[in-house]
This record gives sequence, structure tokens and C-alpha cells, in this order.
Amino acid sequence: MAVALGSLRVATFNVSMEGGNYQTDRQKVPSSGTLNNLLQNDDNPQIRNIAEILQRVRPDIILLNEFDYIADPKQGVEAFLNRYLHQPQQGASAIDYPYYFVAPVNSGEPSPYDLDHDGVASGKGGDAWGFGWYPGQYGMVLLSRFPIDTANIRTFLQLKWSAMPGALRPVDPMTGKSWYSDEQWQALRLSSKSHWDIPVKVNGERLHILASHPTPPVFDGLEHRNRLRNHDELRLWADYLSGGDNAVYLVDDAGLQGGLAPNVRFVLLGDMNSAPEQTAEQGGAVRQLLEHPRVNGSFEPVSLGGAEHAPNIAAAKAFTASWKLRADYVLPSKAGFSINGGGVFWPTKREPLYRLVASRSASSDHRLVWLDLQLQPL
Repeated sequence: MAVALGSLRVATFNVSMEGGNYQTDRQKVPSSGTLNNLLQNDDNPQIRNIAEILQRVRPDIILLNEFDYIADPKQGVEAFLNRYLHQPQQGASAIDYPYYFVAPVNSGEPSPYDLDHDGVASGKGGDAWGFGWYPGQYGMVLLSRFPIDTANIRTFLQLKWSAMPGALRPVDPMTGKSWYSDEQWQALRLSSKSHWDIPVKVNGERLHILASHPTPPVFDGLEHRNRLRNHDELRLWADYLSGGDNAVYLVDDAGLQGGLAPNVRFVLLGDMNSAPEQTAEQGGAVRQLLEHPRVNGSFEPVSLGGAEHAPNIAAAKAFTASWKLRADYVLPSKAGFSINGGGVFWPTKREPLYRLVASRSASSDHRLVWLDLQLQPL
């Protein structure tokens, strides 16, 4: 029998810590700096609840989606650590993450084009490289109890959508022509935020955190530009894992070409904005990962709170968002891991901790998802 190498809890959580989330007037265009200002104090109830959820679940590694990018870590991620996670919240013990990774994202980064066809090239909203009203909105942060191999991180911020062979280029059904002009198509970036490969060293063993947050497959028109982009953002990871000829087009921001080496440990993390089921709005694009030969998608994290939230839907126990879908995933490699368990942090209305998820303003419209993984020899 193989000797186990240690265990760890890996999680993902869309925390809704972006500027628009804190506005009382939802019709107002969000502005940058909101999260920065809130993190300079320790008294925001929503952020305190986010911190408490992390302290209750206590993941060893966690990806936070929709954490606005703040270039100065002392004002951003370190302020969150020091003023919230390092402080006990409502009887929960403080938690520390000595290592983190944060980097720029495409959301809110201005493009020079009228990408949403509203007649104005504003550089904001639908005209940014990834939807956002200011640079860094809907960013990402990885927190880790274990050392990060920063020298070997790969990011795919700049990778062009057109570089992907067989990319699903949107077509305007009214004209039969490409939604994007040739110039726009050659310039448009694939990742709506970014795609990160972050090597982490756990008890002398190496694993890769593959982190992303693809665009929602909605909020578009009959051209389905967001649905097609969501599919191809997920396909990027499928090609990255397949390697070989499938990954030749994958050139990271440092100029390194190709996919992930075979027979290594990895965990895919993030709000994938895709459900396994096919619906009017969902194409099941995440199945590219769930059914990938290198991915162990057999374990489905569930909660009693999700089942209670939509009692007439059989799949509700696996929902990770209040809008009734499984959207957030922790997907480990078959190689180098066994799965001990996992879940979705979604207490029922009868439980005291329901106060942490009672509404979007309590914490987020998403729920934290985790897996307990046992490291095994490769």
C-alpha cells in the first residue's frame, strides 16, 4: 500500500469583494478604490462575515474570486489578512496565510474598441478586455498556508482568443458576419480575468493550482459572445491539461509555450460560471473539465442549505450560488491525490451560522466550496 504524504483542504470562494457590491444604488456605475478604502478599517460587516466563513472552514489553500485587484498589497490583500483574517470573528479563531499571489486581470482594462456594439468605444464595461467598469474589478487572490513557487508561476493574461485553434468566434446573426472585426479579433484577449498556474510546495511535494474566473455565459445577445467565450476560457484549461499538439498555442505572459507536464498534481479552482447541466443559458461547458481524463470530477460537494434553498430541484444540494446553479469548483487531478471529503458552506435556516449566508449583503451570492485531499505518491 502506498504511503500517504499528508492532507490538505483546498477551497474556492467568490467573495463579491468588488466595488459594485458595496453600493446601495445598483444603477450607479461602480468606481475604483471602494474596496481599498474599506480594507483600511476592520469594521465592515460583510467583509467580517467573509473572514468568519474562512475561519470556520479553515482551508489550507483558497482562491478568492471577485476580490478587486489592488496593486499595493499593503492596501489590499495584506490589509484583509491583518484587519480581518488575523482577528477572531464572532468566536471563530483567527487564521493566517503567510503566502499569497495576486496579479492584474483583464476585467475593466480598457480596449480601444466598441466591443459591445453600442456605438461608443468607451473602454469600460463591455468595451474593456474583460467586462468591468475600472481596471482590476472582479480580480482574484490566492491565499496559502504553504510556500508558493513564485519563480515558476505562469499567467495567461495576454493570450489572444484568436490564437486558439478552432476558437468559437461569435457571429452577428443579423448580418451573418463576425461580431468582432478582424482587427478586434486579433487583439481580443481570451481570459476575461486571467488564468494562473501557481505551483505550491506542500510537505516537500509539488502541486499546481490552476485558477480562473471565466465570464458568465449570459448578458449578451443572439451572437452569444459571452457564452462562447466562457466555453473557450474553460477549453484553455482542457487544452493545458491535454498538452502536446493541443497546447502548442498556449504561450504565457513570459513567452513560455505549451501545457502542463504529464503526471503532476494539480487542482482546478474558481467560479467557472458554468453548470454541468444544459439549459437555455448554460451549455454544460464545464464538462470539458469534469470529464477530462486527467481530472477527478467524481466527487460532488453538497450542502443541506443548498437543498433547502431550492427544494423542488434535485440538483440543488450541489448548488454553489444563490441564483440556483453549481458554478464554483474544486477539481483535483487523478494523479497524486485521493479525495477524503468536501462540501459547500451553506448552513440551513435553522442553524446559527445561517446568518453568514442569509442574503447577498451578509457575505456573497456564492458559497465557499472545499475538498479535503490526501496527497499520494505519483
